[in-house]
Amino acid sequence: MKLAIKPEHKKRYLIGSALVLALILLVVVTRGGKKADEPAGSENAGPQPSLSVSVEMPLPMRMSQRISANGNIEAWQEAVIGANVSGLILSDVKVNVGDVVKKGQVLATFSSQTVAADLEQSRARAAEAEASALEAEANAERAQKVADSGALSAQQLNQYVTAAQTARARAKAQIAAERAQAVRLSDTRVVAPDDGVISSRTATVGAVPSGNELFRLIRQGRLEWRAEVPAPQLALLKLGMPVRVDAGSGIMVAGKLRMVSPSVDPKTRNGIVYVDLPQPSAGQIQVRAGMFAAGEIEVGISDGLTLPQSAVMVRDGYSYVFRVGADNKVQQTKVSLGRRTDERVEILIGLNPSDRVVVSGGGFLTDGDLVRVVTPASPDPAPAQAAVSK
Repeated sequence: MKLAIKPEHKKRYLIGSALVLALILLVVVTRGGKKADEPAGSENAGPQPSLSVSVEMPLPMRMSQRISANGNIEAWQEAVIGANVSGLILSDVKVNVGDVVKKGQVLATFSSQTVAADLEQSRARAAEAEASALEAEANAERAQKVADSGALSAQQLNQYVTAAQTARARAKAQIAAERAQAVRLSDTRVVAPDDGVISSRTATVGAVPSGNELFRLIRQGRLEWRAEVPAPQLALLKLGMPVRVDAGSGIMVAGKLRMVSPSVDPKTRNGIVYVDLPQPSAGQIQVRAGMFAAGEIEVGISDGLTLPQSAVMVRDGYSYVFRVGADNKVQQTKVSLGRRTDERVEILIGLNPSDRVVVSGGGFLTDGDLVRVVTPASPDPAPAQAAVSK
């Protein structure tokens, strides 16, 4: 039985078949064209770079070698000024803490009326004893002149001589007592033993001190920094080396190494270094005794390979950099760091001068990543020139 197709259905069927054929032909042509025009590496190429980075080779620089230390700022020498008299009232105190004084300047005075009266009595006794000694010596001299005539016995002559010597000894004792009273009167004026700065005062008007401390004086106003340095580094130090001490608030004080302790603390294995600090100008006190300060001792200048600090990554407590190989793949490399200057850090172990190192973007990389280098691997010589000029 043969089905009859209506003319209008046949027409629709032919149109649909033509559209299907046209669509198939278009797909074939499109795919063929893409395959012919497809650039190498679009679908069949290897892995693409994960990040664009800047690289730099380690830069040789002349850097200062410093030893860091911590310690206290102390007085070079601190004189304790006390009372040399007892039983007297302190009548006047002329200085206070922080005052700058000169050697021999009067700091305080004691009531001296009693001591002055005692001195007058001692002078009178000394004058009386001196007169008695002169009379006894005159008698002994006359006795010796008549001794040859036999008018005096040897015993009598000896008595005159002994009396003269005794009187002279008593006169000397009275003169010594007079001098002691004069010294006691002088001690009623407390004077500065040296130039310096008053650092402490316990003297009070009306008090009756007896040998107690009245003042403390920083001799010559000199301060020093006493810092602890590990024993292995003591051998690098020499007297006169420059030192920079951080006095806080961004104030850096220049000092000079004066002395290195001859012994090392057996518990800490540290030695003490003594650094002279400059005397501040009037009204411009930068450091004070008792302050804690950190500092650096300049021990010399030497060459070293450096990188920007941005190139160094700290992971798990260790320092790493990323080296870029010839295939532009990065390799995480452990390094040992040394000195720092400005924005650069010295690389002690782990790199060669010809290595290319990622200096920016390393925080997003992992070992083996493929990168695109966007800057030439040639270091800027400006940092080296800056370091040498310092």
